[in-house]
Amino acid sequence: MRVPREWLEEFVAIGIPTAELAERLAMTGTEVDRVLRHGPGSADAFVVGRVLTAEAHPNADRLRVCKVDVGEGDPATIVCGAPNVAAGQTVAVARPGALMPGGVRLGQAKLRGVASEGMILAEDEIGLGTDHAGIIVLADGLTAGSPLAEVLPLGTDVLELEVTPNRPDCLGLHGVAREVHAATGGALGEPPSAVDPGSPGGEVPGVEIVVSVPELCPRFTARLYEGVEVGPSPPWLRARLMAAGQRPISNVVDITNYAMLVTGQPLHAFDWDRVAGGRLEIRRAGEGEEVRTLDGQTRRLDPDVVLIADAEGPTSIAGVMGGERSEVQADTTRVLMEVATWDGPNINRTSARLGLRSEASGRNEKGLQPEQTFEAQAVAARLMEAVCGVTPTGGTVDAGGPGPAALTLRLRRGRLAGLLGREIPAPAVERILGALGFGVAEAEDGWDVTVPHWRRADVTREADLVEEVVRLDGVEKLPATLPPRRGVRGRLSPRQVLRRRAADALTGRGLSEVVGWSFTAPDLVDRLELPEGDPRRHVVRIRNPMSEEESVLRTTLLGSLLENAARSLDRGAGAVRLFQLGTVFFATPEGHLPRERQHLAGLLAGPVRPPSWRESAPGAADFFAAKGVVEGLLATLRVRADFAAAEEPFLHPGRAARMGELGWLGEVHPLVLERWELPPLVAFELDLDAVEPVGAPQFRALPELPAVHQDLAIVVDEGVSAAAVLAAARGAADTLEAVEVFDVYAGAQVGEGRVSLALHLTFRAPDRTLTEAEASAERERILARLRDAVGADARA
Repeated sequence: MRVPREWLEEFVAIGIPTAELAERLAMTGTEVDRVLRHGPGSADAFVVGRVLTAEAHPNADRLRVCKVDVGEGDPATIVCGAPNVAAGQTVAVARPGALMPGGVRLGQAKLRGVASEGMILAEDEIGLGTDHAGIIVLADGLTAGSPLAEVLPLGTDVLELEVTPNRPDCLGLHGVAREVHAATGGALGEPPSAVDPGSPGGEVPGVEIVVSVPELCPRFTARLYEGVEVGPSPPWLRARLMAAGQRPISNVVDITNYAMLVTGQPLHAFDWDRVAGGRLEIRRAGEGEEVRTLDGQTRRLDPDVVLIADAEGPTSIAGVMGGERSEVQADTTRVLMEVATWDGPNINRTSARLGLRSEASGRNEKGLQPEQTFEAQAVAARLMEAVCGVTPTGGTVDAGGPGPAALTLRLRRGRLAGLLGREIPAPAVERILGALGFGVAEAEDGWDVTVPHWRRADVTREADLVEEVVRLDGVEKLPATLPPRRGVRGRLSPRQVLRRRAADALTGRGLSEVVGWSFTAPDLVDRLELPEGDPRRHVVRIRNPMSEEESVLRTTLLGSLLENAARSLDRGAGAVRLFQLGTVFFATPEGHLPRERQHLAGLLAGPVRPPSWRESAPGAADFFAAKGVVEGLLATLRVRADFAAAEEPFLHPGRAARMGELGWLGEVHPLVLERWELPPLVAFELDLDAVEPVGAPQFRALPELPAVHQDLAIVVDEGVSAAAVLAAARGAADTLEAVEVFDVYAGAQVGEGRVSLALHLTFRAPDRTLTEAEASAERERILARLRDAVGADARA
């Protein structure tokens, strides 16, 4: 919001330079984005002139050479291109040396061979409006050479504020003036609504207002003005609007914008003669109903949109923008001034859905209060009287009435000091709250504070009052103290510990973490060859995607890792070791939230080790390299998993495995690699939500007794997995401490379709040293179990 200093000083005595004012506001919570200059840099060298003669330029058809009395003896020669310049006019003149808008200093110039000693000004050249077609013609009787600043409002500093959504009161100049008053101590003038030429009650003849959705329109007020003559606004009004970033249009429309900028409450003016039936209804739009708005666009509506309609249909979109059919035009003579309170969230949704932002919607969506409607009506009535010479006909239509009773909160001295860590003197507390418009009454342990209506939505509890006091007293005065932490201790949840432990385990094994978008392309499921019916094809589509390539939520982390690997290898990376932790999403039946799972995926490409003098070309990472990484990860998480051969559509057949419900690992299929233009690589993905978090490890003493080691060679069918052999062996003997495969053989010696596995067995008893005979007996029991479980035979 732009706040012209000249306009702000109508409501509050500032008394300090603009830069200091900006700093003071910023330190008290009203962010000042920047300070601008509107209009001329200074009033020097801008004077009133009288055109004595205006003759055709000898060398240009569209220029005139004027002799202008500027109060300095001999008339000044000024070349002017305006078509409306004429002898006898009183005009605005910029003399050589004048600092023009934009920082350009005016000098003497020659125009088509004629020296020009200044400039006769148009509106846009000093920020009074947008008209450049003709010069400003002043009233007769002004003294030539007198300062132009005595006649017209010239340049002013402008504060550009970033108003936070919780402070809609600062979207009006009087609200900002109140903040300046509290921050600087400058005297605050009367509220702009203190004088109201209209009547707050009664009826308006010939005007009927029906509010069919009071929950979306808590208050609707209207006043009728008759005998209005639409025309340009006076210079002072146009200048203020221009300085505030508003384009002057006509006196009636300018009055609505002016009153909105003063009070923060939007208004809308209807040409009452263009409202069919003399009746307005506030209702929901019908499905597919259309309205042509003031920006010339026809907008299609739905029942979530609130509109104002007459007997012929919609006239405007409530709280957002008026309609063309009932807008004020040059021949308008009867104006209905509407000021209403709307449901903020509904206005926000309507504005977003229609892609239609306006000054009105930006204010209404923040939740204005019903009392503000009459404040804006009062300012508009005073302006209509001063600028248009008319007062309201009849009273004021008031549908809804004022808001709830004022809230009174208790502010305790002890609570104030406890939250801030320092005492603030009672007189300072009362002065600050009083300056902000709060009612303050002493209570036994502090103050009873009454919240004004313009802070009703923002200040709802004692802590909010503490914030108001400290931001005006000075946050920089607060001591650097720590809050009390009696019995409070922060800790990670078991799931957070699990994720961090997993990330640390992979980082320790040389993988680097990447962070990717949750969004992906809809064709990813096809590029990964996922078949119909695969749960990973059930993607969640985004209603407002940033692009088609990011229009669905991912169901696997593999696509993101392949993209990262391709990018890294394209940039010369010799080996790629990546992992990613993130959420995947699966679509659910309509009306239900997507199912979310926490996944962990990794990818290895390139040599398993860097080249060295011992090994100039190390082999590339393969299935077993990935299996080793995953086994180390699971060991860190203290999770046991059985690996079984499996098929995944995006993995190489015969080089892929699953770990039960935990996930998959394997070498990526060549067809998939070709789509990403990648060399052979291996990947894995785990569902961390399927991993049960394990608590702190339990202490177990190191064994004091020696172990006995024996080997066992067996022959099984080649379709029997090593995991099945190990699982059967582990439960076969009480003293078996560990079992592992250390050799595999297939060939003529064991027969076709058979394979030999050599197992290394470790036996240990907790209470005695085992003998070789006891270990051999245990080995025989294991062999017997393997015969029954997997059809194993002892290899001769």
